[in-house]
Amino acid sequence: MAKTSPAEFAHQVRQEISRVTWPTRKETIQTTLMVFLMVFIAAGFFFVVDQVMSYGVRLVFGLGH
Repeated sequence: MAKTSPAEFAHQVRQEISRVTWPTRKETIQTTLMVFLMVFIAAGFFFVVDQVMSYGVRLVFGLGH
């Protein structure tokens, strides 16, 4: 791989950044809200699964009341 000077590297970086399609504010907000929604859904799912498995382990080993 050929070595490039720091100035050439900076120029190439600026060119690549200009090609990026940046999301709009609305798209960023929508995506962020969807991520939070999916995190809460996953947390709820894993909470329920954990409770069911905990109950099953207590039932099998006779722990608790």
